[in-house]
Amino acid sequence: MRLQYPSNINIIKLPCTGKIDLIHLLRSFEKGADGVYVVGCLEGACQFTSGNIRARKRVEQAQEILEKIGIGGERVRMFNLSSSEAPHFVQAAVEMTENIRDMGPNPIKTAMQKAA
Repeated sequence: MRLQYPSNINIIKLPCTGKIDLIHLLRSFEKGADGVYVVGCLEGACQFTSGNIRARKRVEQAQEILEKIGIGGERVRMFNLSSSEAPHFVQAAVEMTENIRDMGPNPIKTAMQKAA
């Protein structure tokens, strides 16, 4: 079964979502990403013990910062899925793409385009 997810998604693979850092999430927006979502293993099922819990905290920190600076915290989210849940991955990808499309482009990217 070959599942299709939106083609505008850029997947960055990590050994564990615990490797994602707050600066990576925020820098994505600085570089023009309209949204970011992190997909990690199910909570309690991390082979590195608590990587996905650390990732969730960092995503929550990014949401707070993005909300405070007016970009919108809903532009970054975390999903917990098992590796056998490909249809749920596609569903999350479609959901995030639609939500971000409804929000419009990243205000930082828009401001940079106007300044250029």
